[in-house]
Amino acid sequence: MLFVPAHVDRFVARAHERGADAVILDLEDSVPLAQKAQAREALAIRAVAVSGHGTRVLVRVNAEAGLAAQDIDAAVGAAVCAIVLPKIDSPQQVLAADRLVSGCEQRLGLRPGHTWLIAQIEDVAALPQLDAIATSSPRLLGMILGSEDFCASAGMAPTPAILFGPNQMVAFACRRAGILPLGFPSSIAEFSDLQAFAVQIALARDLGFVGAFCIHPAQVPVLNAGFSPSADELAHAQGVVDAFENAQREGRGAVEFAGKMVDLPVVLRARDLLRRAAPMPRSTSPGDTSS
Repeated sequence: MLFVPAHVDRFVARAHERGADAVILDLEDSVPLAQKAQAREALAIRAVAVSGHGTRVLVRVNAEAGLAAQDIDAAVGAAVCAIVLPKIDSPQQVLAADRLVSGCEQRLGLRPGHTWLIAQIEDVAALPQLDAIATSSPRLLGMILGSEDFCASAGMAPTPAILFGPNQMVAFACRRAGILPLGFPSSIAEFSDLQAFAVQIALARDLGFVGAFCIHPAQVPVLNAGFSPSADELAHAQGVVDAFENAQREGRGAVEFAGKMVDLPVVLRARDLLRRAAPMPRSTSPGDTSS
């Protein structure tokens, strides 16, 4: 998911060309205060333009309550699939956004639950609230640690060693709640050394993360490669599942496959890999129970 400043026409015009699964039209940090109203007013047109090329559109709103309400009112629409909520440190913030989104959907005649929410965890104060945040709303698709703001709040440097622990806490809370763990244990601002970035994305995948935000187009192919299972991995996962199911039909609870013992935990990981590799329908939303 690639951040694009919502007020910069030339960036928005090319956003769909960057190879990202989704574009986040940003109304928050990348937009100067003096240009926020202008960005908000043009948001609907720009969202339609990006989504018209087949790229999903998300919008990051501002954290301040007054601005957030205006941003959400401008962002909710048929072309926007999710709202990114920055600086979340309590479930009440998510619930307040949920109520605003629900009102906008009703006013626009959108299906209830059309719009997902993603929470950015950006302060140490949020850590004791992670489970409450993760379970606060059926709209909440996932959570992600905002590395720079989080480290600023903690008085820490945004290095991989420092960010490993809080990222793991976010991932665990997401798994407990059944939502998507997003992110990687490194600074989002580091895009000059793509080889080092790829190492961190590989670690993120091992930690169970399924995707992430990025701020530069050069990061997109690294994320796509790092989070996407290879053909060999998919073939191995399918082989694991097939071998185990055959063993079960024969009354066995474990089986040897490719030189390793396969039991239920191994099979569950293989099934999860196959499930995540399947395409996500564009119509999927919190209010869509057809899938």
